[in-house]
Amino acid sequence: MATWREIDRATDMEARGLLLSACGSGRWIERMLDRRPFGSEDALLEAARAEWFALTADDWREAFLHHPEIGDVTKLRERFPSTHQLSSREQAGVHAAPDEVLKRLAESNRRYRDRFGYTFIVCASGKSAEEMLRLLEARLDHDQATEIRVAAEEQARITALRLQQAAA
Repeated sequence: MATWREIDRATDMEARGLLLSACGSGRWIERMLDRRPFGSEDALLEAARAEWFALTADDWREAFLHHPEIGDVTKLRERFPSTHQLSSREQAGVHAAPDEVLKRLAESNRRYRDRFGYTFIVCASGKSAEEMLRLLEARLDHDQATEIRVAAEEQARITALRLQQAAA
């Protein structure tokens, strides 16, 4: 990931690619491009959040398509070549999970996708596989409107984390 300085100095095409590594919504990327230059990490993070929550639920779902399912380490590299290293690092808590937990994650991911129509989104950094499984199972009880807002907030955290890691 790039720093705010790199995003500010990049061509539109280069900046588009850098922002895509943080969030997969095309409208969010375009709106962020329109706000350049940011001038600081704080301004970048503030703009990222403001533009994210100015989007529609369809825009959010587009961004969710850019995430692998929690625990789907095999497909991580195949489907997400530009962000698999970020996702893999963010899902580090899954790598040592017992097989039973991985099986329950796979089944709960399927149930979640069937219920809500998109991948379970959680800011996985620092969470164990068991903790993510508990969150996933608890969120299966949400109604559609509640869950899309919860998932959008999680995506906002992921985006901010990825942008902050770039500046570190």
